[in-house]
Formats: sequence, structure tokens, C-alpha cells
Amino acid sequence: MRVPLSWLREYVDLPAGETGRDVAERLVRAGLEVETVEQLGGDLKGPLVVGEVLSIEELTGFKKPIRHCYVNVGDANGTGEPQEIVCGANNFAVGDKVVVVLPGAVLPGPFPISARKTYGQTSAGMICSARELGMGDDHNGIIVLPPEYEPGTDAIELLQLVDEVLDIAVTPDRGYCLSLRGVAREAAAAYGLPLADPALLDVPPANSFGYLVKVNDPAGCDRFVARTVVGLDPAAKSPIWLQRRLQKAGIRPISLAVDITNYVMLEVGQPLHAYDKQRVDGPIVVRRAEEGESLTTLDGVKRALSAEDLLICDNSGPIGLAGVMGGASTEILDPAAGPGTTEVIIEAAHFDAVAIARGAKRHKLPSEASKRFERGVDPEAARAAAQRAVDLLVLIAGGTAEAGVTDIAAPHPVRTITIAADLPDRVAGTGYGRETVTRRLQEIGCSVAGADVLEVTPPTWRPDLTDPYDLAEEVIRLEGYDNVPARMPTVPPGKGLTEAQRTHRRVGVALAGAGYVEVNNYPFVGEASFEALGLEPEDSRRRTVTLVNPLNDEEPGLRTTLLPGLLGALRRNVGRGNTDLAIFETGTVFLPKDELSVAPRPAVDRRPSEEELAALDAALPHQPRRVAVALAGERLPSGWWGKGAPATWADAVEAARTVAGAAGVELTVRQGRLMPWHPGRCAELVVAGTDRVAGHAGELHPRVVKAMGLPERTCAMELDLDLLAADGAARVEGPAVSGFPVATQDVALIVDAEVLAADVEAALRAGAGELLEAIRLFDVFTGEQVGEGRKSLAYALRFRAADRTLTADEASAAREAAVAEAVARTGAVLRGA
Repeated sequence: MRVPLSWLREYVDLPAGETGRDVAERLVRAGLEVETVEQLGGDLKGPLVVGEVLSIEELTGFKKPIRHCYVNVGDANGTGEPQEIVCGANNFAVGDKVVVVLPGAVLPGPFPISARKTYGQTSAGMICSARELGMGDDHNGIIVLPPEYEPGTDAIELLQLVDEVLDIAVTPDRGYCLSLRGVAREAAAAYGLPLADPALLDVPPANSFGYLVKVNDPAGCDRFVARTVVGLDPAAKSPIWLQRRLQKAGIRPISLAVDITNYVMLEVGQPLHAYDKQRVDGPIVVRRAEEGESLTTLDGVKRALSAEDLLICDNSGPIGLAGVMGGASTEILDPAAGPGTTEVIIEAAHFDAVAIARGAKRHKLPSEASKRFERGVDPEAARAAAQRAVDLLVLIAGGTAEAGVTDIAAPHPVRTITIAADLPDRVAGTGYGRETVTRRLQEIGCSVAGADVLEVTPPTWRPDLTDPYDLAEEVIRLEGYDNVPARMPTVPPGKGLTEAQRTHRRVGVALAGAGYVEVNNYPFVGEASFEALGLEPEDSRRRTVTLVNPLNDEEPGLRTTLLPGLLGALRRNVGRGNTDLAIFETGTVFLPKDELSVAPRPAVDRRPSEEELAALDAALPHQPRRVAVALAGERLPSGWWGKGAPATWADAVEAARTVAGAAGVELTVRQGRLMPWHPGRCAELVVAGTDRVAGHAGELHPRVVKAMGLPERTCAMELDLDLLAADGAARVEGPAVSGFPVATQDVALIVDAEVLAADVEAALRAGAGELLEAIRLFDVFTGEQVGEGRKSLAYALRFRAADRTLTADEASAAREAAVAEAVARTGAVLRGA
């Protein structure tokens, strides 16, 4: 919401010396998000005046039209003589009033103006366009002013070129601040000043001879006000002050009737719509769409309607998408293209926020009106907004307001909230007192009654106030969050990080120490992600928890794997020149349950009961925590020391071992087959001693690499952290350190190619007995020497005893026992035997 400071001062008598930054600071302290304070005309310097075009000479022989003009600028040039100016625009004629900048002035940019020779003529100044004055982006022609302004009039003041504009990011719960009325109320409370409410108008009561309106869906439209103005001058244009206020607020002026509806919307917060009465066929009807209906909206697009769409209709069918955009069939006519509109129906209605939000999203048609309706509009502002629009139309276009007033209103129950007078004190940990609490609640528009227990009726423009703690928050923010004392809470003894939290931290530290960089990605996925990963239609990872209101229609689901986001981050980094990457992410995935339930809404004035917490947990999807890594490029960099080593599937497997080590778990690696990994380079990671598959690691499938635009041989790993710790918290014991020397024995075994190295290692461990301290596979060899379909696996065995130095015979005996077990289990042959 863009708020011109000059406009804001109309409703709050701010101190004369207050700048935009001063006001922004007060509003920020009151809880609003003021993003910027824009200085309009800060580098503008006159003379900038109104001029009257006296003569125009068309210059020929140039690539574009050039006009040599004499312009009357009054006494602004010090001589009273006509000013000689060369101009390239052709949208003005002799006798028109224009904006002239004279030599010595500075336009926004800064762009100094001086007399100069151009196109063979002297140009002592410039005739200005809106963009050159910083009024907007329109550069199609120069500004033509109404004829009533005298030459020499100061155009800086006339066009209100110097101002400050506060750009406020309005959060969804403060929809009332999408208006000058709402922001002025906050400013008045922040400064302790009275508010001149623009919605306090004398409005005639409803009567039976207003324009006929039928509301067939009172749940979707609980209020509809209609007023009619006739006898309008179709050639009447919006005055400069109205156009400038719209431009400063970020809205482009269009025509008088449309500009007035936009102006009142910005002023009061109530969206309006103007219909050409002569183009409306019969009574106005508010209803839901029917099957097969369509509507051509003001943007010229024909839209197929859904049964959920809330419509404004007449006898001809839909004439508007309620609360979103009007239809082209009843559009206010441009007098330049025809006779123009002389009779207008003003609509000021209150629509259901959810219906408008869904309609705007369904048709991908966000508008200023829908933005306000979906955040909540004051239903009581409709009458005043319609009256304000009628008054402006009569004032500017010379029309006559018809006596008929239509006001259809559904009954609204009065919302009353009971709050203890000391609740804000207890929440903030400070003492405000009952008088302060009552005063602050009244400043936001609440009616307050009672002493120790207050009966509070929130205003109609604050639908977000539903609970006592909402009211407490209002008191605290208006008193200033910076005035809330900072006290450290008392930590009960024996508390701290849980075992799971410690594990997660250890995993992150271990991966960072191994050279990985942590990234965080959005948890949203769509079908395109699963297609790129090559997942089969029946793959359980395709079954997602779907969001009702996703940020992106192409990614409506919550992730069931970390890989889409992680690989997307890798692709973006590679695209920006980071070719050697090792990244990791830890986070939850969301697995839908077979049975769905609706989560209860717990009260805010007490801690939820155990039953409520259990019901909340039952309604949530299963959310295990995962860890994933992705590697591409060189794992060991090249340099003067020699050639580096590319990242391979083995690095992904080693990352899994690093994670398991940090979690205090040992993994068994065996061959696996799961997309998106390469079928021949995929490791299945199993918790040692169990059948629990904790994850997979390896090189990605070439089709996946191509589909996602990844570097060749990209590798990845994903592990279930919760599954690693499934045995519960266990105290980690350090290994016993023996003071006796180690005995090392190497063994090379020839096995069939399909025999897994993990099976051979398990056999060696079983046969070696208790003296075996460690075993490591250090070589894999295939070739003619070992035979076709065979491979050689070489292991280093480390033997050590805790109470003595092993003899050579003891170490050799343990080695032979290990080999014998491997021969028996896998059919291995000792190489060289």
C-alpha cells in the first residue's frame, strides 16, 4: 500500500515538522511494515510553470516530426515575452495549456535545463511529459492541462510534484491498512491524535425506489449497496489533484468514473464498481455461476466460469466476476470512442473473503479489489463509500444523484470478547493498567465495558480480532514492543537438547567437516519433479500431501524426498559457474497417512490437553527427518600438485558412512536398484545387524541427469535419520585403546563377479574371531589373470589383542580361519594358492 504523506495529513493533523521517515518510524513501532519512504521531487528545481501554446511551426527534413513553438509563460521568464521551445511531441495544439520547464531548472534525474541550439532553432526550455516530471511512465506525449490555469502558474505546486510516499507491506491480518483510512487510524494512535474518519458521512437511508438488486447467495454477498447518478458530462475528466493522488498510490488514471471508484477504494478501503446504467439489462442479481457460462472481463479475456464463481448478473447473464473484475458488456464508455457514459450505477458490496480469494486464484486474475476482499473489508463502509463516490461524480461531472438507495444487508451477530483487564500485563510481563488497556482498545475502534473483566466489541473493520490474546497483542504493539522488558526465562533443570536434536547437529557438523555446504530448499514438489526423477507411476514417493492453497500451482504438494530441491540447488549453482559442488540438506519429508482426520482448533487461553495434542498429531502427515547430499565436478581439486579426482558414487556412499558414524550407527552397504540412481551404481544402505533399509547412495541415472540439466556423473545420497536412531537413545562409548601393537595381514580372494564384496567381508569377519580389530577393502581387480566373470578382492586385516602382543602364528591362524569361512560361504579362492 503506497501512502502519500500529503494525503495522510488530510485525516491526521501530524506535526508540521514530521517527515515521511518520522511517520514511518512511528508506524513500524506500532507493528506495520514500512518498506521504503520514497522522496518525490526531491531533486526537482524550478522554474516549472504553466504555458500557453501561441504558435507551432512544423520543421521538415528530419527523421522524426519536430515542432518549433512559441509559448506564453507569463512573467516566469522575467521578460513576459513568449518562450521559444523546440519539441518533438505532436499531441498538443495552439491554445493548449502545457507544462514548461525554463532554463536554470533541474528535472528529476537530475537533468539540468539550459537554452541550446537544436534542429537549427533556439530552444529555451522544454515542454514536459509525465515521465520527465517523475509522474509516471507515460511518455506518449506531453501533459495537456485544463484550460482554466493561467500562464506562469507554478506547476510544481499545481501538479503536487514534491511529496513523500510510504510503501507499506500489509500483512494478511491487517487488510484495513490497504486504505488511507486504516493507515490514518494507525498513525492517529501512534501520535495520540484524533482521526478525521473519511467514512463518517451523512448517508440517506435505504428506500424502495433504488435500483433493483437481488442477492441469491447471501453467504457469498452479505451486503449490497447500489446508488445511481444520471446527467453526467461524458467529457468530464478527472481533476489534477485526483489523478496525482492515484499516481502516487501506484494506480494509473483511466477515466473519471473509474478514477473515482479507485480513489474511494484507496481512501475508505471499500472496493467499488461502476456500471454504465444504459448497458445494464434489468435488475442486478448476485448468484453463483451455472454450468457452461462464460464472461468477458474488462481485460478483454473470455473466461470459462466455475460453479464456485460468485457473479454479478443481469437479464443478459454475467456482467462481472464479483469482487474481482467487471465485465466488458457494462464497461464505462470512453467519450473519445463514442457518445460516452451519462448514467452510472455505483456498486458497493461486501463479499465472502474465501469465495473472492478462490475466484481470483482460479482465474489467475489478482486485482486491487480482490486483494482487499480476501483480507477482509469493513461491511459497514459500503454505504459511506457509495455516498462518497456519488458526491464526487456530482461535484466533478455535474451529475444528479437519484433519490433511490438500495441497501441489502444480511444480519450480522455482534461479536463480543471477554478479556481480563490484566491479561496484557501478564502476557508482556509488565504493568499497563486497566486505563491504558481500555484506551488502547478504544483507539483501534473497540467498544469496551467492565472493570476487572472487560467486555470488548471489536470494530467491523477488524475481523482478525477473535480471541482475548488478539486484544492483548493490540495493546502491547500500540504501547511499543520495544517497551516490553527483556527477561530470560527460568530454565528447569535437566532440560536441553533432545537426543534427536543432538544427532541432527552432529550429522550437520560431520558433513560440514567433510567438505559439504549446507543448503535449505522449499519443501514443495509437483509432478514435473517426479517425472524428472524417473519415478514409476506406482512409486510411493509420488503420493503427496497436497496443499489447498499452494504458492505455486505447478508445485502443490509437500516433498516426499529431499532430492528434487537439492538437485535443483545443484543445477542453479552449476548454471552460475560453481562446477565443483558438494552440498547437503537435512529436513523433514511429508508422508500422507492412509486415514485422514481434521485437526481440532485448540483454545489460546490455556495449554492444549493431551487428548487435543494427540488429535493434532493424528491429523498431521508422518514427517520423518532425512539427510541428503549431492556431488558434481571434482571432489579433490586439480592444481600444481597434480590432477584432481572427480566425485564418484563411492563419495556418496562415504557420505552415508559419515552420517551413520555421527549417529552412532554402522551401515552395511549392498547393491540396490532404485530410481533416480543408476541401476549398476546404486548402493542400498542397511542398518547393520537389522533388515532396515535406511537409504540409498550412488550415481544418478543418465536419463535423470539429462532431464534435470545436471552435470554428467552427478552423485547423490539420501538417508532416513529417524530410522538410524530407531533403536532409541544410547550412550556412545569410546573404543577401548590397547597398548599392544597391531598385526596386519593381507588377503586376496577370487570370487564370481556377482558375489557382493559386503558378503565376502561379512564372512571374513565371522571367521577371524575376536582378534580382528578392523577390515578394509583396498583393491578390486578384474582381468585375464583372474578369469572371465571373476574378480579379485583384496582386504587388509588388522589383528590386536587387549592383553598381549600377538605372535605371528596367532595372526596367521586368525587369517586362515577368516579365509576358510569366506571360502565356505562364497566359494572364494585364495589368489596365488
